[in-house]
Amino acid sequence: MSTFPWKYELSDHSCSIYAGDLLNKYTNVSGTPLQIEAVTDTTLRIHARTLESFAVEQRPKLTGTLTAVSPSDDLPQEKTACDAALRTAFTGTASSDASQNNQSLLTFATKALQISLDDELHLQICSLGGTPLCSDYTGKLQEAESLTEEEIEQMREEGHVVHAGDDACRFQITKSLYGDEVFYGLGDKTGFLNKMGYDYTMWNTDNPDPHVENPTFKALYKSIPFFITLRKDCVYGIFFDNHYKTSFDMGYSSTDYYSIGAADGELDYYFIYGDTIADVIKNYTALTGRCPLPQLWTLGYHQSRWGYSSQQEVLELAENFINNDLPCDVIHMDIDYMDNYKVFTVDKNKFPDLSGLSNTLQDKGIRLVTIIDPGTKVEKGYHMYDEGVCNHYFAQTPEGDIYENVVWPGDSVFPDYTSSTVRNWWGSQTKLLVDQGISGIWNDMNEPASFRGPLPENVVFPGDDIPRLHKEVHNVYGHLMAKATYEGLKETSGKRPFVITRACYSGSQKYSTAWTGDNQSIWTHLKMSIPQLLNLGMSGMPFVGTDIGGFGSNTTPELLCRWIQASCFAPLFRNHCAKFSRCQEPWQFDRQTLDIYRTYLKLRYRFIPYLYDLFYEESQTGMPIIRPLVMHYQNDPEVYECNDEYLVGDRILVAPVTDQGAHVRPVYLPEGIWVDYWTKERIEGGKYILQDAPLDICPIYIKAGSIIPTWPQLNHIPDGGAKELILEYYTSDAPAEYCHYQDNGTDFSYENGEYNIYHFHIDSDGHLTTSMDHQGYDHLYDAVRLSAH
Repeated sequence: MSTFPWKYELSDHSCSIYAGDLLNKYTNVSGTPLQIEAVTDTTLRIHARTLESFAVEQRPKLTGTLTAVSPSDDLPQEKTACDAALRTAFTGTASSDASQNNQSLLTFATKALQISLDDELHLQICSLGGTPLCSDYTGKLQEAESLTEEEIEQMREEGHVVHAGDDACRFQITKSLYGDEVFYGLGDKTGFLNKMGYDYTMWNTDNPDPHVENPTFKALYKSIPFFITLRKDCVYGIFFDNHYKTSFDMGYSSTDYYSIGAADGELDYYFIYGDTIADVIKNYTALTGRCPLPQLWTLGYHQSRWGYSSQQEVLELAENFINNDLPCDVIHMDIDYMDNYKVFTVDKNKFPDLSGLSNTLQDKGIRLVTIIDPGTKVEKGYHMYDEGVCNHYFAQTPEGDIYENVVWPGDSVFPDYTSSTVRNWWGSQTKLLVDQGISGIWNDMNEPASFRGPLPENVVFPGDDIPRLHKEVHNVYGHLMAKATYEGLKETSGKRPFVITRACYSGSQKYSTAWTGDNQSIWTHLKMSIPQLLNLGMSGMPFVGTDIGGFGSNTTPELLCRWIQASCFAPLFRNHCAKFSRCQEPWQFDRQTLDIYRTYLKLRYRFIPYLYDLFYEESQTGMPIIRPLVMHYQNDPEVYECNDEYLVGDRILVAPVTDQGAHVRPVYLPEGIWVDYWTKERIEGGKYILQDAPLDICPIYIKAGSIIPTWPQLNHIPDGGAKELILEYYTSDAPAEYCHYQDNGTDFSYENGEYNIYHFHIDSDGHLTTSMDHQGYDHLYDAVRLSAH
């Protein structure tokens, strides 16, 4: 067994370190190998494999070549080879040095980082200049084990979450706080943009109660175990790739440290360094994947309700949008369209001709999206149940019987998406809907949710070869369902799939859009939606939105107006509500509400080409569509906790009103000159202003010097987009540049070079010059027009 001190010449090899005594701060299993790998010069993987999964004869030695790794598409904890471009190796020399307290150190480096370990495996990561970035905490911890069983039970009875006993972490890593940290990410967790001082649980959870920042809502529908740490002199991210139940204490228990723990599985996390937040996101999405280009129509307005229960009702809905001059591209149908809530069926009494309905709507420029849940009805003679039973496609009890619970159809079984065979089978069923004109699929209830208590942790998913328990599969169940749906739609339609999911894990952005789940028609949820969407974007999920107006309870005219304004640039732009709540289509209210709603729908449609450009940028870099101000003004502490403003790309700033009755609001404008979109007033930034915001106004600002591509007014998005491009130019004394992306907006031909990139240049005299950086798509604009402001 290797012992310290070590002296090892690393040269062109990575370091794989075997630790004989890995302390409890990592795991309670002695003799666990600790491996540190350089995925790139700025990304490290720290991995301690358990003895159960690592035979003695397979233990790594102190030598070996680098193996670049990344989360796999199936179960993210299983690693596959990265693209060769990501591969790197440690450089320099590892040496043993005596520290002041006589502890030995192993030190080694990449071209960007210095890494050191002491003889108790405390890890410290520094920049090449020696600035400490991330260090293991070595002081005393606040431990739940210090409480008696009686005290723990008392706290739980009062509603507190105590990680002890069955809820305790099997292992935990603890990092020092330096006092200047700001934390972002962790998906759509409740609360503010900055997650410092809070603790969260990653366990996909369907809870219909109003989600607010309190101890009850540490877990929501999504588990994205990635966060970004911003300090005054550095920024880094940590991706904790463990899909068991995990806990994130972000300085909640102590101002001295933050900690990450897991109920089971292996210690496996990535440290991702960069000069900027954008660098960290780029490197994180290089590991987990990026959102592919969507079909253009998906960026339009979506109308949904749990309760559109007949073919005639959907037709009347479409006619109301047309008659009220309201842009709309998509109508979603909830569970009411199914035959007794059986997935991949249609109720022929309520929807006697789904194909005819789809064709009629498409002639009007509107597409249909249908919901699909995983819960499959127990019913002999029903094709999904019969095929699944015959082929052993469903989750099982520990005794080997098919596991049953209750969801919308009644007694239900759950497909085993950990099996590629089951995913292929499930994906193939999408043909039943695509053949009837359905343009996308909305995955719901895929945490998985159930009505007769949650699925027990010992439910078995047989998989292809490796059976797994529900406690391991739970957090990736929705992710795997989205993968199955995406691949099925791609195979069936040949188009870019539109999939929307409620539950997901890191990497789900490769397959699906997402929304924040069953919110409520309350001002708190409107206010919370902004940091939720921004943190999702920084967590690698860019194509996201909320239920505009709120899903549960009754919205009000004022709340609906402010919500459509706040969501005007949200990537997923959908109004959705529950059948037991007030209908919230805009004509259900007064004339003022209808007019305001129309204004912001039309505003959204003007900016579609700009949003599509941002999706192209995201596909190349991982940058989200809507962004917190801190992403582009990282050195301005005033924006670190800006919860009620956001940027669209780096050129548009939106400052919605999120308080009932407010008709004026403070707005922080970062450095530069900003142009009021409505009045064209030019304002010097780097300060707060007090902005009038009557009910029909959402404050919007464009940075001077920006070129923004827009379209003429459309009420539906045609394949390939508009024939005319209008460049809105917000003048400045300096020349301006902009690159605009164009393709057919439907299929994958862009992967074969069928796209255009226009390069626009405006000189200091305001003259426009157009050139092509790439020309592979035949349908050029009929006209490009400049509109200066």
